[in-house]
Amino acid sequence: MKMDKVRKLWGVGLALLAGTAPGAASARGIFEFQTPVTPVAHETLAVHNLFLTIIGWVYGIGIVFLLVTLLLHRRRPGHAPAKFTGPRTPLQWLLCTAPFLALMFTDYVIMGIPAWHAQVAMADTRTDAGMVVKVTGHQWYWEYGYPDANVSYTSKLSTPQAERDGTAPKNPNYLLEVDRPLVLPVGVKVRVLLTSADVIHSWWVPSFGIKQDAVPGFLRESWVKIEKAGTYRGQCGELCGMEHAYMPIVVEARDPADFKAWLAAQQSAQAATAAASSATLSKDELLAKGKVAYEKTCAVCHQTTGLGVPGAFPPIAGGQAFAPATPEMAKALADRGFYAGGKIVVGPRDKHIGIVLNGITGTPMAAFGSQLSDADIAAIVTYERNSFGNTTGDLVQPADVKAARGAH
Repeated sequence: MKMDKVRKLWGVGLALLAGTAPGAASARGIFEFQTPVTPVAHETLAVHNLFLTIIGWVYGIGIVFLLVTLLLHRRRPGHAPAKFTGPRTPLQWLLCTAPFLALMFTDYVIMGIPAWHAQVAMADTRTDAGMVVKVTGHQWYWEYGYPDANVSYTSKLSTPQAERDGTAPKNPNYLLEVDRPLVLPVGVKVRVLLTSADVIHSWWVPSFGIKQDAVPGFLRESWVKIEKAGTYRGQCGELCGMEHAYMPIVVEARDPADFKAWLAAQQSAQAATAAASSATLSKDELLAKGKVAYEKTCAVCHQTTGLGVPGAFPPIAGGQAFAPATPEMAKALADRGFYAGGKIVVGPRDKHIGIVLNGITGTPMAAFGSQLSDADIAAIVTYERNSFGNTTGDLVQPADVKAARGAH
């Protein structure tokens, strides 16, 4: 790109200032940037190195002038104070204005032009874009969609609970691993559209040079063109609530042929999932599937015991008191037949489906309709109504959830 010559020139300057080899400016140390693998990341690192080089030289020259001034103009016996109050001679005017003009030139030309080129490159999301990916932030996971292929799925933290509790050794990618990464092709410019379903999140992958806010009600844009296959990790960069630290980003870059094969497999899998909405499952199948889906999706709030968190997340266990429940949550549950005498009870089956499917507005209960299949929601509701001391005997089939989606 246009920054290549500037990057090399200022890389040498930074190396000379630091007393290292020119390649050291791009070394990946503990205080360095992650290795850039996109044009935007390269631009970002080049501008960073340029600014740091200039700042280093300005600081060094300033310190030299300060030391020389202290040495030559220090107080001596019989000294006479200066009598002028401003520049008078041409030399004095030159010494006063030259630093100002030099800083203006440095700021608006040497630093400003490369920064402007970097900003223009970052903002150009459409030129030569080969595909579009939609990224939606949720509390607390990411949803990825490929509109042209009609494929979408969610990506959640997969770090085992034992590691988070400190009862098992932590692996090198602790809190930076997910069940389903975002998969992108190498060498293709991908236009990234970002939004949020609830609060402000921020999609941040350092190796891509991207940190773009996902704002509810708005569609933000960015782009990536990955140069090398591999796995790249990032995190939500905006404090978004209790589980903010538990919504990492993992991007898997593949060769275009591998990516096409993967995308075709996802299309087939989603078609199979849609077909499963018409299947009829036995009680044992629903309970087994529901236990797995509950522990993966619901246990973070309602706990594996079904007892919830007092005052925050209501218990699933039958007859357990939800105290202290906020008036808003108590009313929301009571309106659905799930709150009586200060205790959570098993309310109407259809409203139970609606709670899992659509959430409860104004409460921590999120909508899971966009991230769970009909079969998963049917299994979760069946499991909750027949576990933790609940013995309704109700079975919810995928078709029931599909009908509820249509009604909503």
